[in-house]
Amino acid sequence: MKSGIAAFTALVLSLPMAGAAQERGPVTNLPLPRFVSMKASEGNVRRGPSLTHRIDWVFKHRDMPLEITAEHGHWRRVRDRDGAGGWVHYTLLSGVRTAIVEQDMLDLLAKPEPGAMVAARLESGVIARLEECGPDWCEISAAGYDGWAPKSALWGVDAGEVFE
Repeated sequence: MKSGIAAFTALVLSLPMAGAAQERGPVTNLPLPRFVSMKASEGNVRRGPSLTHRIDWVFKHRDMPLEITAEHGHWRRVRDRDGAGGWVHYTLLSGVRTAIVEQDMLDLLAKPEPGAMVAARLESGVIARLEECGPDWCEISAAGYDGWAPKSALWGVDAGEVFE
């Protein structure tokens, strides 16, 4: 009997806790990880969180979605859709939500349902502004077009994320 209780206890302890608190940034108290976008058209990506750290590369695209994975003072550790990242100064980032189209010739639909009228087709790599996201669909705008796209075809929004 004892082994049955031990097995049950081990199983319960290995399950994710329902309603477990999400990790929060020590500086902003905002959720980690979280998505933001580049406010600047150019931003140095450093090896560590200060001006004394070496610049590894430069992000050169305004509105590019980035995922913040850590905070330290005025610095945020970010990564792009390819996993490349480093530390950038917080003033280079914006809370405006954007996403990158991951599917080539993605149908931008008039309604959030399969078979809806196609408003436009977006190439892979297009950066779109996120207007709102439901469980499966996001309303986006890009290149003067507005419509709905499956969340699974976008990078810059979590699968379970819902917002208006």
